[in-house]
Amino acid sequence: MGFDTRHKIMTAAQAAELVGRVRAAGGKAVFTNGCFDLLHAGHVRYLQQARELGDCLVVGLNSDASVRGLGKGTGRPLVPQDQRAQVLSALACVDAVVIFEEPTPLELIRTLEPDVLVKGGDWPVERMVGAELVQARGGRALSIPLVEGLSTTALVARIRGEGGDS
Repeated sequence: MGFDTRHKIMTAAQAAELVGRVRAAGGKAVFTNGCFDLLHAGHVRYLQQARELGDCLVVGLNSDASVRGLGKGTGRPLVPQDQRAQVLSALACVDAVVIFEEPTPLELIRTLEPDVLVKGGDWPVERMVGAELVQARGGRALSIPLVEGLSTTALVARIRGEGGDS
């Protein structure tokens, strides 16, 4: 297998099979999602913390079209979805990456039926898409605190000279 981790980039059906195997072995599957444009240390810490909550971490990755629909700003995403997926798949804490086209990951959450749903601290549980579904199945929805001062939006602004330190 070597160091090529692109096998971790899966379809929703493949990720659901992985979640099923993990659960059949008595484990818990964790799900999170995001754009992960310009992956930074805050993302890495967040994903590591998410993975510690279970035995398998599936990351739902917004497609390029869905990122544009989120109003992240002109020219976003900066990094195309296939490259963002490849970078995420290279992280040891990530077991699977699934690119989704919809504006929210709700259908992917329905398909995967994760035991734990995680979002960053800017997403309180009551605003998390899919939290009610996961909780109704006996799972948990959690908000992990953000790392202060680390955000892709701030990084993009800094690169563009729109504020922040050089």
